[in-house]
This record gives sequence, structure tokens and C-alpha cells, in this order.
Amino acid sequence: MADSWANSTSGAGSRASRASRATRTGSDLHLDLALGPTGDSGTHRPRAALLAALRDAVRSGRLTPGTRLPSSRALAADLGLARNTVAAAYAELVAEGWLSARQGSGTRVAERAEPLPPGRRTPPRPGGAESGVLSRYRRWAECPRHDLRTGAPDVSAFPRSAWLASARRALTAAPAAAFSHGDPRGTAELRRALADYLARSRGVRAAPERIVVCAGFGQGLALLARAVPGELAVEEYGLPFHRELLESAPGRTRPLPVDAHGARTPLLDSEPRFAGVRAVLLTPAHQYPVGVPLHPDRRAAVVDWAGRTGGLVLEDDYDGEFRYDREPVGALQGLDPDRVVHLGTASKALAPALRLAWMVLPDHLVEAVLAAKTPAEWTTGALDQLTLADFLERGAYDRHVRAMRQRYRARRDRLVAQLAARVPEVRATGIAAGLHALLRLPPGTTEADALRALHRAGVALDPLSAFRHPAAPAQPPPDPALVVGYGTPPEHACTAALDALCGALARGSGGP
Repeated sequence: MADSWANSTSGAGSRASRASRATRTGSDLHLDLALGPTGDSGTHRPRAALLAALRDAVRSGRLTPGTRLPSSRALAADLGLARNTVAAAYAELVAEGWLSARQGSGTRVAERAEPLPPGRRTPPRPGGAESGVLSRYRRWAECPRHDLRTGAPDVSAFPRSAWLASARRALTAAPAAAFSHGDPRGTAELRRALADYLARSRGVRAAPERIVVCAGFGQGLALLARAVPGELAVEEYGLPFHRELLESAPGRTRPLPVDAHGARTPLLDSEPRFAGVRAVLLTPAHQYPVGVPLHPDRRAAVVDWAGRTGGLVLEDDYDGEFRYDREPVGALQGLDPDRVVHLGTASKALAPALRLAWMVLPDHLVEAVLAAKTPAEWTTGALDQLTLADFLERGAYDRHVRAMRQRYRARRDRLVAQLAARVPEVRATGIAAGLHALLRLPPGTTEADALRALHRAGVALDPLSAFRHPAAPAQPPPDPALVVGYGTPPEHACTAALDALCGALARGSGGP
């Protein structure tokens, strides 16, 4: 394999003017030449490899129409080929219509050479299969006209100025040791700041020594899956991604039914199918995605179950700060810090790109979780941790959460009002909290009907059925519903997205 950056040195003009034209003159050209095991010994192999590499670069759109290529002399020198080989390849591609050549203009990609359509930059995988990781990435890489999917806040509202100020202070004050490998639990500064913030805002009982900082909620859940042996119960509705992280063995997770009062935690004691369960993952403040809080009796029941059986409760407090009709319900962890693991994240309050989350662990679990961390995932970026610590200590986090709480509350109120006025047969259910709502569809309307109408209107969201555990009982069939993420769009796009949503739902449910 010959792999080279071909640098053209021909032509007039200063170094600065050549740099300014780099994207159009082809002054840098990366080509992979698959020469095979015999290298240059084959009669036409170098030329064939060069022809294939250039065709692929044009076909994929990496070399756009009008792009100037290096001279045959410069390209030959950089690739280690004979100049006649490069000149012959250029001439053949000119004859085929891939390239054009004019005296004084050099060799360029032909204006009529068209790349593959968007979405087909690379050949499809055999059989059309795609990994779960790539599938999730493509889901967020897509750009629908109106994105109302859940999983992200309004990232356009990220507090750039305040974050930059904290980053400057953190970087200025950081000791030299901060640039080393660091503590696998996370920086001491962030763990202290989190202990104070969580105690004050969420009622969490924690010492910094019991906090482990993670590269996102997913890493924390994966570490717990390795550190906590045995079967786990999960809510009947939840993120499939979370179930995948917990299922190191098939059938490891057992679906726990969910109703209008949250997860039915008393079943952990009464149902034989949960006899082997040693931990349960819950979203007690705001069940995801059904949108209800865990009833106080059920909160007490699951803590009693954990204390009596030696089990663990994994508390996913993903949006606990965002309650609009009253003060947020305190964290479940406050009831029993020795049996409840509190998991939090900055993804909803700030941005998923920060990859900052945390676990507040019982004392007896800290060493097991740290032992589960491999060297490759030992630490999270220390500078971002120090920045978040400063952001918390100076009250900037609280101020941002308060501002976003008002913004999301206004969006939810507008959603409910518009549905009542335009599509009264579609009901928004769940408490006034979080960044999403559950829309119950009227009798006779299926999720597929509604999704087709929404797709035609350019609206992207998810059906409730997409979040259901595959082992959940098929009977009785769940009521059709949609999960709408009103927190996702930027502020300027909300009105149009809401209008498109209501219009599509009216058509999809048989309205005017």
C-alpha cells in the first residue's frame, strides 16, 4: 500500500496565495494505492492502482468538479512512481471524461464528473447490515426539517461565554499534575463541587470519595454492569441503548411493568420471575419515556427491597432539575445511600458533547467500580472536569438551569395549548417536567399512521413502542403513543416545528 500526501510546488504566486487556494488547486492530494504484494513489478499495476484511486476520489465527491490536480512530475515524486505512469493515468482519465486538461490551466476534475448522491459516499455494507453504534450515529447525523426526537437539549443555548470564562480560570489555576493521567475517580475539584451541588439541589448524601466521574452516562452504566453480578430489572419502557449496556449475557434484564404511578416496584418481592434479580434500574423523578414520577409508596418499597435482599437500586436522575409545576422531587438516594447508586449527567442541563456524568456510590461498591475501569477508560478529560467544577462553584450552573427551566416550561405549555386547540383528540400526558412529553393517540389511530403523516411533514420523533423491552408481555397491547422532544429544537425553530407537528397529527388522526 502506497500512501502519500502529494504536494504540488509548481505555479506562480506567494506561499500565502497558494495556501488560500488550497481547497481548489489540489495542492494536497491524499491517495491510497493498493499495489498488491508484488509492488511495482507488475506491468501495469501502479498505473491501474492510480487510476482506481483517482476515480474513487472523484466518484465519492472527495475531489469536486474543477479541482486542480498536482502536476504529473509532482505527483510521481510524492507517490514514488515514474512520471510517465502518472502522465499516462491522467491521459486515460481525460479520455474517459473524469478529468480535463487545457494548456496553461493544468489538469482538473471535469465539471461534468458528479459524485455519489448524499448518503452514498461509501458503498453499503454487504447485506445492508449496519452496526448498532453506526445506526445510532446516523440517527443523530440525519437533519430532518423539524427534529423533535428525544435525547438532547437545545444545544444552541449552551452558555459559551460563561463556560469559556470558567475554562480560562480553570486552565490558569490548574497545577501541573492536572495534565498527567489523573485519578480514575475524577478530579478532586469536581468531586467536591458535585458533592456540594447534589446535596443542595437533589438531596443526595455523598462525600467526594464516593463519587466517580464518567465519560457520559453510558460509561457509568457499563461500569456498573461489570461491577454488579447477577440479573437486573429494568423499567418496561426505557432506552434500548441502556439495556444493551446492561445485557452482558442474553436475558440478563427483566422488564418491570410501568403504569401511571411509575415502575411497579412491589413486584420485585411478589413475582417469582424477579427472584434472581440483584439490581434494578429506575428513573424515579421522571420515568423515561412515559413521563410520570415514581409514587412515594413505590419509592419506599424498592428501598425496603434493596435493604432486605442486599440488592441495589440504580437511580437514573437524567433530568431531575427540570420540574415546572413544583419543586423537583428529591433523589431516591437520600433514602438509603448504602443501597442506591445515584447517576447524574450534564447532558441535559448543558450538552451531550461534554461527555461528563457521575455516579454517587455506596462505600462498598467504589473499589469494584474502579476495578471495572480498564486503562483505556480510566479517566475523563481533566480540563473539562476542572471547568465544570468552576462552573458549579461560581453558581453559573444554577443560573443556566434556571434559565433553561423557564424556556422548556414555556415550550411545554405551548405544546399542550396547541394540541388542545388544534388536535384535542391527542393528549399530552405525564407531569410538567423534563424535555419531552408523551402524546397519547386517539382510538383507531396507530403509531404507523401518525408516523407516516409526520414523515411527510418533515417531522422526526419516536413512537412509544420503540422504547418497550422486547421481553415485555405482548398482551394487553400497549396504547399507541408518540414521544416528542420539545427541548431539542433551537428557539427560532420551535414555532415552525410545533405547527408542523400539530398539522401532521390532525391529518394522521383523521382530523381536518
